[in-house]
Amino acid sequence: MKEKRRFVAGAVNHCYQKTVNGELIFYSVSDYLVCFTHISVASRRHAVSVLSQVLMPDHLHGSVVADKKSELEAFVQDYTSHFARAHNALCHRNEPLLRPFGSAPKSGSKDVRSNLIYLGNNGPERKLSTVAEGYRWSFLPYFQSKHPFSEKLRLEHATHPMRQAIREVQAFRKAELPMSYAAIRRLTAKLTDVEKNQLADYIISAYQYIEYDAAIAYFGDYQTMLEAMHASKGTEYEIKEEFVGWDDKVYGQMSKLIQTHVCRTDVHDFLAWSEDKRRELFAFLKDNTDATARQVYKFLRCPPGT
Repeated sequence: MKEKRRFVAGAVNHCYQKTVNGELIFYSVSDYLVCFTHISVASRRHAVSVLSQVLMPDHLHGSVVADKKSELEAFVQDYTSHFARAHNALCHRNEPLLRPFGSAPKSGSKDVRSNLIYLGNNGPERKLSTVAEGYRWSFLPYFQSKHPFSEKLRLEHATHPMRQAIREVQAFRKAELPMSYAAIRRLTAKLTDVEKNQLADYIISAYQYIEYDAAIAYFGDYQTMLEAMHASKGTEYEIKEEFVGWDDKVYGQMSKLIQTHVCRTDVHDFLAWSEDKRRELFAFLKDNTDATARQVYKFLRCPPGT
């Protein structure tokens, strides 16, 4: 029997999503950007406020306020279905990507603070950064800077491909359209690595939807919030997370290996291969990274086996 969703109108809801088979979601920067912009567009389409958002390699977290349960569910369904459709089209797959989301309301200020700390510390807990604000996909440092992970963009000195990319991102954002995989591939084709990093920061800042001021208000100021995240891990007793291995950096290691030695055009190309052919990559990835066997299978989107 399906468990009834607990909901408190106007409360912060910790929303948590993982994949249907425990497989990986994010293989590249483009995955994160496409997902982030889909959530951004959906947040303005529905009557919700997002106080925190964290994208992890194999799951998503959000701290979301809604007045009605139907609004919360419509918001999550919106970005989930649209992102999954875009991702599956890229990977030539038809299977569902994300499981129905779980949620837990946090009514008191103490519970909300603990939830925000918990979300912020996902990156450090999985060895993706040393501090909460060091993990790009927690989006925390974008409160203070529009380019926390890249050099400042000066359009008057930018190359023609970079200026063209910025104009197209602005057009997508003005039309309330999420960035597509095809657009990101096309816009980054002639950019240097430095420019690609600048463009990623620009897209995140242009599509920013996280209500930082509302989150920071629970702590007093931004620095106090970060200090709280540095001092405590936060807690979440109502949603059970399942982890594979102790270090999620290995997924980036595997993506780099695939991009360098197997699929030079797009790291996602191998996901269209048959399961037997994907399994042939197991030894190569296991021998050249710090990944556990289960993490390699998760990356390959294959059931564990010999």
